Amino acid sequence: MPGYAQTVVAGVANDYCPLIAQHAKRCNYNLYLIAGDFSMQRLLIAITAFLAAGSANALQVGDRVDNFRLLDHRGASHELYYLSDMKAVVLLAQRNDCDAAATSIAQIDRIRRQYRDRGVVTFMINADKAGNRDAIARDIATTDGSTPVLMDPLQLISESLDLRRSGEALVIDPKSWKLTYRGGIDGASAAVDSTLTGQSVTTRSTAVKGCKIKLTERNKDRAHAKISYEKTIAQMLIDKCVTCHRQGGIGPFQMSSYAIVRGFAPMIREVLRTERMPPWHADPHYGAFSNDRSLTAAQTKTLVHWIEAGAPKSKRGTDPLAAYAKSSPEWAMGTPDLVVEIPAFNVQATGSIPYQRPIVKNTLGKDVWLKAIEFAPTNRGVVHHILGGLTGQKITSSLSGLESLTALGVYVPGDVPHELPEGTGVFIPKNSNFVFQLHYTANGKAVSETTRVGLYFSTEPPRFPLRNTVLLDPQLRIPAHTKEHTASVERVFDRDVLVYTLMAHSHVRGKTASYVATYPDGRKETLLSVPFYDFNWQTSYELKEPKLLPKGTKLVYSSGYDNSKQNKANPDPSIEVRWGEQTWEEMIYGDVRFRYVDETTAPTQLSALP
Repeated sequence: MPGYAQTVVAGVANDYCPLIAQHAKRCNYNLYLIAGDFSMQRLLIAITAFLAAGSANALQVGDRVDNFRLLDHRGASHELYYLSDMKAVVLLAQRNDCDAAATSIAQIDRIRRQYRDRGVVTFMINADKAGNRDAIARDIATTDGSTPVLMDPLQLISESLDLRRSGEALVIDPKSWKLTYRGGIDGASAAVDSTLTGQSVTTRSTAVKGCKIKLTERNKDRAHAKISYEKTIAQMLIDKCVTCHRQGGIGPFQMSSYAIVRGFAPMIREVLRTERMPPWHADPHYGAFSNDRSLTAAQTKTLVHWIEAGAPKSKRGTDPLAAYAKSSPEWAMGTPDLVVEIPAFNVQATGSIPYQRPIVKNTLGKDVWLKAIEFAPTNRGVVHHILGGLTGQKITSSLSGLESLTALGVYVPGDVPHELPEGTGVFIPKNSNFVFQLHYTANGKAVSETTRVGLYFSTEPPRFPLRNTVLLDPQLRIPAHTKEHTASVERVFDRDVLVYTLMAHSHVRGKTASYVATYPDGRKETLLSVPFYDFNWQTSYELKEPKLLPKGTKLVYSSGYDNSKQNKANPDPSIEVRWGEQTWEEMIYGDVRFRYVDETTAPTQLSALP
């Protein structure tokens, strides 16, 4: 471990100070998490905490507990360090197939009821690979059921907490994030009392009588140290990370060498444990998506274990990342059929900027069908979003034209090229022009931004016209000092539709999002759940298999908000937040791309295009 400390510190000193300074100047509130993550101060804190923790499997009373994020058995997301306003956090190791579990569950629920008004929060944590959310929800329903069960299917968090038996309790002090007690649940109450009063916990660890917790990678440090950087880690990064972490990419540093990866290894471990990277936020319990950019379970475990083993590299062989030191091609899908250049706009250094709505002349002189689109800003740090549409569409001024400007495509932070679903297209008539809605944001430096838009056309008309609908509510109101507020919008389809893509949008107070369909027979189905919405990554979730919603189906889009001081991105928790275009205001905005089942591009079947 000391050797790893030296290499990390040397890597930071030699390779990353200029890099971090460069990107810290470039980041604005659009990337506030990234800017914070990769500041030198935050990086050194993360490195110090990681190195001080020693072995990931030896957490003792007095040690600092690393941050993590897990979903509970109901699908809600919980981050440890978000609980900094609490007085104590109690974790209970749980196995739903253990006869001794019922007693400890009853005890943790009693602690929850006894201390909930005194700033104490309780969780159970389940690392049983044989367990699943549905089974646990059924078992918990037979008890009080008030304590959430955190699901740890990768067992990474349970490994770092060194959980051994169900019924083992851990008490954590949020003021320091240090572990103040570990032992049987029957000794946890006394430990909580001491933690609340700021006294040393004198309760001796009591016996843990529950079933053993089987962690498949426990005590495999030697095997983890043999994970190959060249054959395994570098290839994984190339497949999953380098697209953004490259020259000209949106990532705050380039993964162009082992030295860079080694230096940022503790930070990579942190963002994996808190599920901030890779940027994919759909709950895997609901649906499957073709553009899923998350690591697989095996990849995540391998990468974390490699980092915890000291990020080893063999002394021989070339670095596979070296070939990716240069910038990728300008257009990811090749040369576009048409490049539309949005007029240059001078973005001021500070202050708010009204939405811009330029119109660009269509020079094609013929009707075409769009099959793909790619947005290429020159200064991504000042472009919050772009909506592309066509003139001639109806614009409702009270909603700032939001319903009509998404026919071509949307650019948001973390955007990738958009290929329309196979067999579909968007019609662009020759007598229409291109209209854009652009939201520019100041980031401390005055710049001129020119965005180019690459359009790709079908050689023949597609079979089906692609459509979209927007679910929004300009009457949105979010009360001041509210940790959890939910708003919903619904639409009932009057024809059979096939849904391809679901997109969720809110601003910096956004916390969760979901789409739930209620079918004509009364059956409900969650199509998408985003338990941890991240303003920096506003993903369009592309269904792997299009979803048929028959006529009469009600689709409800819900968005959750955090207007409290615990939300570090909250500009002002003391105000009631209303609908507005600027980021310090809020939106509930869901976009659905679909086609009518009974509509084709044949002239006799084609409905009037919007």
